[in-house]
Amino acid sequence: MKIDLNSDLGEGFGRWKGGEDAELMKIISSANVACGFHAGDAVIMTRTVELAKANNVAIGAHVGLPDLLGFGRVAMDINPRDMQKHALYQLGALAAIAKVAGYKVTHANTHGAMGGMAKENPEYINLILDVFNAFDKELMFSGAVNSPGLDHARKLGMRTVGKIFADRNYDEDGTLITRKHPKALITDLEEVQARVSQFMHDSTIATLSGKRIKVDAKSILVHSDTPGAVAIAKMVRETVEKGGGQIVPFTELAD
Repeated sequence: MKIDLNSDLGEGFGRWKGGEDAELMKIISSANVACGFHAGDAVIMTRTVELAKANNVAIGAHVGLPDLLGFGRVAMDINPRDMQKHALYQLGALAAIAKVAGYKVTHANTHGAMGGMAKENPEYINLILDVFNAFDKELMFSGAVNSPGLDHARKLGMRTVGKIFADRNYDEDGTLITRKHPKALITDLEEVQARVSQFMHDSTIATLSGKRIKVDAKSILVHSDTPGAVAIAKMVRETVEKGGGQIVPFTELAD
């Protein structure tokens, strides 16, 4: 089994540092790069692209709400067509930086509260995917399992990869439980190992209630700002490889 190990990187701003990007780049196979709206700036984006290139890590645009103060994790009352323009702006910025560095943006997805907003109003993700596809027909989309974006991306003819989260708990409908919940995060390495082993065994994950749900995914994500992210990523990789799997960029996996 081939699995992509994915992380959200470049999530600092100015003098403020994000996660342990340099260490994570040695472990993961693809990175979602913050493009300056929920986090990141031109300098950090450039350094992240250069770091990814040096480690043969695929890069994608991680577009978010125009919300540095809230880190893009607070829903906004924003016109979906305006959000579409913000998404294109972010994708274009990262693509330009990557091109100058001799690298390429291979995928794109959305950050934070955009997932919940799209669930309430699919127009958000549909319009964003429309503009992704218009920008680059080869651009791939990595979406959370059971998210509305995957179906629309496939209708557009985009290559897609479903992803699960190693460090977040799920509700019974296959969506992430709110970060306000005391058990939103999974930081215990034994729990991480159990989740990855179960996923590799029968393509299921356990919800917070213990229910097993089937997932169509080939990518496992670790948030770089989760406490112990480097150790979690190492555990994911170790579990996949010990289980006979192989960590590869999801560009090798997209349907």
